[in-house]
Amino acid sequence: MAEKRTVKGYISKISGPLVVASGMGGACMYDVVRVGNMGLVGEIIELKGDTASIQVYEETSGLMPGEPVVSTGEPLSVELGPGLIEQFYDGVQRPLNSIEEVAKSPYISRGIAVPAISRSKRWTFEPKAKEGDQVGSGDVLGTVKETVLVEHRILVPYGVSGKLVSIKAGDFTVEDVVAVIRTDDGDVEVRMLQRWPVRIPRPVAKRLPPDTPLSTGQRVVDTLFPIARGGTACVPGPFGSGKTVIQHQLAKWADAEIVVYIGCGERGNEMTDVLLEFPELEDPRSGQPLMKRTVLIANTSNMPVAAREASIYTGITIAEYYRDMGYSVALMADSTSRWAEALREISGRLEEMPGEEGYPAYLGTRLASFYERAGRAICLGNDGREGAVSIIGAVSPPGGDLSEPVTQNTLRVTKVFWGLDANLAYQRHFPAINWLTSYSLYAEKLGEYWDNLYDGEWSSYRTEAMGILEDEDRLKEIVRLVGIDSLSKEERMTLETAKSLREDFLHQNAFHEIDTYASMDKQFKMLRNILTFHHLAMEVLRRGALLKDVLELPIREEIARMRYLDEKELAKLDELEDRIKEVLGQLTANGGDEDVA
Repeated sequence: MAEKRTVKGYISKISGPLVVASGMGGACMYDVVRVGNMGLVGEIIELKGDTASIQVYEETSGLMPGEPVVSTGEPLSVELGPGLIEQFYDGVQRPLNSIEEVAKSPYISRGIAVPAISRSKRWTFEPKAKEGDQVGSGDVLGTVKETVLVEHRILVPYGVSGKLVSIKAGDFTVEDVVAVIRTDDGDVEVRMLQRWPVRIPRPVAKRLPPDTPLSTGQRVVDTLFPIARGGTACVPGPFGSGKTVIQHQLAKWADAEIVVYIGCGERGNEMTDVLLEFPELEDPRSGQPLMKRTVLIANTSNMPVAAREASIYTGITIAEYYRDMGYSVALMADSTSRWAEALREISGRLEEMPGEEGYPAYLGTRLASFYERAGRAICLGNDGREGAVSIIGAVSPPGGDLSEPVTQNTLRVTKVFWGLDANLAYQRHFPAINWLTSYSLYAEKLGEYWDNLYDGEWSSYRTEAMGILEDEDRLKEIVRLVGIDSLSKEERMTLETAKSLREDFLHQNAFHEIDTYASMDKQFKMLRNILTFHHLAMEVLRRGALLKDVLELPIREEIARMRYLDEKELAKLDELEDRIKEVLGQLTANGGDEDVA
């Protein structure tokens, strides 16, 4: 391991969160530095000779030229080990709850240094490898029960391989030596605590194609615009269209074992809602509090802008760490527009040539380098375990203008676009995802997966539902021009079915204890019932039945109430399908010979 390069300089200029230091010859790009007499945390983002431009992650008021600047000789890194779950960090992994206890104040004292992971807490380490084993990077040495939901796997550090000469069970702190590996270069002591540079992706053995769905329990997402496990999605939308609610819903219900939620520039009250709500939320699979498998990272709009830029790298590195253990991780970033604004501010202070709308010219590259760290992979290690990181990023375009640079650069690298519509939000249709503009490039591949489970019907139902919604848009234009009477009864039936799809299937109440989540079985059966009614209704209309008689059937009320059926009552959806066939069959027998104009 390289020796630390301690370099001492002094402040020569201060410009908001940007500090220029002289006498920094020998320092390296992205080294972490301590700035001023208070020891504020910063990172070198530009070097010219012995002059360094430093991005300071704390408030810089009160600093003066001539105060010392000391480089730690290490890049910005995060601490990885037992104790991450249930924690609440800021953008550079300072534990906010621990800082509050130390500072005895709800405000973060400048220059305060509290370890991200407790050094005093003891964890019960259970060895899985034994002395004499040949081990390599990523092999599981042992496990720690981090929470009731998460088994934390202690892995051989990257770049280390050799013979395991010592390993012991017992209760240890994260700094205690739990194993010794004899390598060609000498003995390496392994502790439960590791550090990893946030801007460097953690390596994997092999990348896998995104052909497995990440079910979210949200019908418009799972059925129409699905995301793959290890996939990427973009959620752009104007103010008030429900970006944060969707992010919270996905964090609660996505089929992932670990959740990393990054409040990157969002309003403080929204992050407070997460903090208060998540401990009370019940994990649907275990019945335990959702926080037992969640890491929260907050760098809200009233916190230092510079640290906001680092927050998504902190989050993705923690997500990769749990992926390497073989977990499926869902990462929510809300919102990358605020992160891009932090980039723009720092770039402006560096006097770099601006790109479109003042954003730095490298905005697209930075966004791509973040999203490309998602993926499903075979992890390092001899057991071939599989892990995944799925990234869902919210974007807040000013005025809902999707042509602005952050949205456009995000759409170039993500595979799913959930376009939020202010008009739908004003109509109280949530999630306000516009089915006419959104898309998923995973839909075809994931359709094959669901077709194998649902006898080849899933893709055909999805395609038909999308077709009906598109027909509705076309027919509504005709109605606006020449009136409803110009439509045939079959076309009016199409409008009614589209209304049922919108109101009974796509609309979902996040605050209703049952409707907030729908399993894939429930979604399939709901969609099948709506389309079965549509098919049979069209058939009886063609045979001469009155449209009024079809629309007044009481069973339509039962279809509208399907969403409120509990997951334990899904058999009732099968019974409902049988009743739909029976009722419309009777209508055919009673009124099928009428001649209706």
